[in-house]
Formats: sequence, structure tokens, C-alpha cells
Amino acid sequence: MRIGIIGAAGGVGRRLARKLTDHGDEVTGFFRRSEQEEVVVASGAKPVLFDLVGDGPDSLANALAGHDAVVFAAGAHGTGTDQTSLIDGRGVEKTIVAADAAMVPRMILISAMPESGRGREVSESFAHYLDVKKAADQTLAGSGLDWVIVRPGRLTDDDGNNRVATGLAVPYGRIQRDDVAAFILEVLHEPRLTRHIVEVVDGPSTVHEAVDTLVELYGTPHL
Repeated sequence: MRIGIIGAAGGVGRRLARKLTDHGDEVTGFFRRSEQEEVVVASGAKPVLFDLVGDGPDSLANALAGHDAVVFAAGAHGTGTDQTSLIDGRGVEKTIVAADAAMVPRMILISAMPESGRGREVSESFAHYLDVKKAADQTLAGSGLDWVIVRPGRLTDDDGNNRVATGLAVPYGRIQRDDVAAFILEVLHEPRLTRHIVEVVDGPSTVHEAVDTLVELYGTPHL
């Protein structure tokens, strides 16, 4: 497969790029700042500089032409509400427009579990982040793309163990970024899992088993 990753220098993005290239896929890694190029190259992806804030969807569409899928893994990462709106919100909208124009059929969006702020006092900026994430989910869900929205729990940089719990709704918990990347790799290569929002946290099943179960419960049959 030929896959584009928006935010390929990020914690999940660079891990996913490495897993995909090791799997034999061709990866284009989109990044915003020139100093991130080295990280993208090290992951095995072809680096493409694209400013998700300043550049328009036309240039992204040109770079995505011929791809089988695009993964949106970018995020503002606490740099302010304006950046959250522009990257986590408007950035998703640009990617949808670009994918549609480039005839890229499939899009995977890394979102956030609504429970991320439950049980604790959250800042105004974090509440804004959750609102923007929810609105982006709604925008993609209303598009004509073949989409999957992945909502991971609290992300950690611990080593992955290739074991998860996943479903349409699971109890909130933590998950390693490495295991999120492994899960998305499996989802990308499972076309029967489409147009679903799935939540994923650390759990007892292997990633492959978890995706097989999702397909059995919610997947669409091959035509």
C-alpha cells in the first residue's frame, strides 16, 4: 500500500511510519518544520514539507495523488487554543478536502476519547481541545471517504506490548503510542473495517486479534 501520514514526525506518526515501511508499505511522511525532516527520514518515510496551518489543500492533494490511504496523526500538543483549532480542527478539514480531490479513498483519524477529561478539573484549553476533536470526528464521519476514527486512551511512551482492548466503547485507560501505531497498521490493511469510531486502550488481546474481533462484530463483507 501507499500511505501518507500527516504529522509523521510526531509520537504516533513516526512509529507508524517505521512499522509500515517494515511491513513493506510505501510511506509519505508530511511534516511542518524543516528540523523535523531528519526524524521522518529515520522512520523510513519519504519526507514532504507541508505546513498544515499555512498551506492550502491543493498542494496537499497534489502530494497525495496515487496514495491508497492517509492517516491524520498531527496535533497542536498544547501550543494554544488557536493552534488547536488550526491543526486539530482545520487541519482535518484540509486533509479531507485534499484526499477527496486526490481520489485517496481511505482516511484514518487519530482522535481522543471523550473521557480524557473526566474525573478531574480540566483547563479551558483542554476543554477546547476535546471540543475541536469531537467536531473533527463529526466532519470526517459526514464525508464521503472510507474512514475509521481511532480514539486512544492516555498515551504513553512506554515500550509497546502489542496487546489492546478495543471496541465502540471501552473503559478509559492508558495505551502506549507504539501499540496505537500497531493497531492503525492493522486497520489500514483491513478494508472490511470502515466507517466506524473505535476506542483503544491497553488490554489482553493481541492487536491482530482485536482487529479481527472488530471485523467480526462490525465489519462489512468483501464485495
